[in-house]
Amino acid sequence: MDLGIAGRRAIVCAASKGLGKACALALAQEGVHVTITARSRDLLEATAEDIRKATGVTVTTAVGDIATEEGRAAALAACPEPDILVNNAGGPPPGDFREWEREHWIRAVEANMLAPIFLIKATVDGMIARKFGRIVNVTSGAVKAPISNLGLSNGARAGLTGFVAGLSRQTVRHNVTINNLLPGPFETDRLRTTMEGAAKANNRSVDDEMAARRATNPSGRFGDPAEFGAMCAFLCSAQSGFMTGQNVLLDGGAYPGTL
Repeated sequence: MDLGIAGRRAIVCAASKGLGKACALALAQEGVHVTITARSRDLLEATAEDIRKATGVTVTTAVGDIATEEGRAAALAACPEPDILVNNAGGPPPGDFREWEREHWIRAVEANMLAPIFLIKATVDGMIARKFGRIVNVTSGAVKAPISNLGLSNGARAGLTGFVAGLSRQTVRHNVTINNLLPGPFETDRLRTTMEGAAKANNRSVDDEMAARRATNPSGRFGDPAEFGAMCAFLCSAQSGFMTGQNVLLDGGAYPGTL
């Protein structure tokens, strides 16, 4: 399927590796010129070069923390009129809510709720004026099924989900859609870091811990980031204009509910 977005411009946040990189690569494979952001200059530039070589599109980098005003300003300076915005940021750490102080909550909300909202605010009216816009927020499967030790993430991402539910119904008449993409377990550095902690707690090797985790998923495996990127690209396509305000879950069937 031709997604009909060749020549469009996109900002993809936190895209130097993992799911953000997968989204940027999938869009670039469709002919989208991408601006990618991350905090690490060296890794970001290496990723940009990988995408250029693989696709031939224009790849621009914006170094900075997207959770800060400076990081968002850098992204918008590099791509002031995006047709596509993929909001993404690393999740806050796990733990017991009794151990978290106000500053922990503020950091989580700034990264996983306010940063996407401010980027939407900065770009959505331009999309409306041009009669095309696709916004995808990378959130978490925990929005559907909260994870007990991820309270910071559960709270901040649920706030973003509520905000998007209202705004997305206002923008769709202008061919501007806003949807959320919810990953379950994918083969990323972040997942392996989480598994290292679990392995230590369970007194077994990381490989054994990962094998046990795979076995609990109905698919019997973890997701491939390329699968996630492909879904992101579809949500950004010309064909997805009748789909807005949705929470699209990619988790191998782990969530047991019907809704």
